[in-house]
Amino acid sequence: MDCTFCRLIREDAARWVAHGPVACAFSPLDPLAPGHTLVVPTRHYADVFDTPPDVLAATTALVQRVAGAMRAALDASGVNILSASGPGSEQSVPHLHLHVVPRWADDGISTWPTGRSEHHVAGDPGARLAELLAGGQHHGG
Repeated sequence: MDCTFCRLIREDAARWVAHGPVACAFSPLDPLAPGHTLVVPTRHYADVFDTPPDVLAATTALVQRVAGAMRAALDASGVNILSASGPGSEQSVPHLHLHVVPRWADDGISTWPTGRSEHHVAGDPGARLAELLAGGQHHGG
């Protein structure tokens, strides 16, 4: 496997913002905004589906620390947290990563989707999710 993020971690080749045993954060080569940071698990996990809950919790805890640092050090008024997981999501690197993008009221960018999905799901998608999460079984589509 030749994962870009694993190679950066293994070769200590990133511009580190934070580096821990479970999660680390680094500056991307082409930032969306000053201070844009990627937060990733230190070990390889392909996406949110593949990541153990404790590793995901540690990774999101680092996201929260990075966001706080952006507010304190960069005077950001907010952040966008962006991630994509799995086929069809536009995930660019198959290693779980969360973009933490500092935002200011007058920064001139929008990270919110402008379109709507054209995919249709039968029935009430929210009810189907609630049933599955409650432990019920949903059959059919």
